[in-house]
Amino acid sequence: MSRVNFLALAVIAVIAFFASSIWYSPLLFGRQFLELSGTTASPHPSALKALCELLRTFVLAYVIARLVPRLNVTDWKSALGLGLWLWVGFPVILLTGSMLWQNVPWQLAAIHSGDWLIKLLLIPVGLALWPKRTRTRSV
Repeated sequence: MSRVNFLALAVIAVIAFFASSIWYSPLLFGRQFLELSGTTASPHPSALKALCELLRTFVLAYVIARLVPRLNVTDWKSALGLGLWLWVGFPVILLTGSMLWQNVPWQLAAIHSGDWLIKLLLIPVGLALWPKRTRTRSV
């Protein structure tokens, strides 16, 4: 069983969290998100919500970190492949269900789907590229 590098997880989770924050900011899709979701909430979430989102991203990174060695993901190309398959297999399927059964507008689902794609590509690539510790023996 491989060990998880929690420093790598923390750094990668923070990077993915900030990428997601930019995705939902007024710079990219924040205005459309607020309009499509029918909320009048501030585009800046409360500290508690931000902390919960960071924790969710960390848990996601941890789950992916458990998959990476088991699936022999060792370079950025295989990491991109893993991220793409995870994206198709989970968020795309779940968001399609939301569109079909909960009448979520496709534009809103697309915004969420894009956010998931970014996270599911960044995290495995970050894990694959993170420097590995090598143990050397003194003779």
